[in-house]
Amino acid sequence: MNKSQLLAAIITALESIHQNAKAAAKRAHDTATDDENIAENKYDTLALEAAYLAQGQSVRVAQCAADVQNFKQLDSAINCSKVTVGALVSIIDEQGNQKTLFMGPSAGGLKVTLNGQEVVVITPSSPIGKELNQRQVGDEVSLTLGGKPIVYEVLALS
Repeated sequence: MNKSQLLAAIITALESIHQNAKAAAKRAHDTATDDENIAENKYDTLALEAAYLAQGQSVRVAQCAADVQNFKQLDSAINCSKVTVGALVSIIDEQGNQKTLFMGPSAGGLKVTLNGQEVVVITPSSPIGKELNQRQVGDEVSLTLGGKPIVYEVLALS
């Protein structure tokens, strides 16, 4: 898999999420400042609730912008010999199920599909990211998911 194409797909997905967050923040702000939402009595909290939502949406917009910036700063040309931020990792479990992961600086859980293959973004602070960090091809890692231990082997790294 071409890492520069993957990074471009991740950035495109993050930019789309950022645009959606900006639109949601604008809607929340418009609701919070709408004349029809002025409190009619001390128990009418619609405007206050909308203001809290608008503030939360603004924080989300800032986080999305930071995610885009973080990924734009990554160098896709670096080939990793150990799992670190920027590494594309293929792992396999004991049943032969293969997964492709990208160790990103943020945006953990984001899924992108490139050339029909799903890639999941993980971060160094995630459970699987902590286990995979600094591992090499051939290393095994063990996780407990849903109370069940799962062992993965690092198949490939780039």
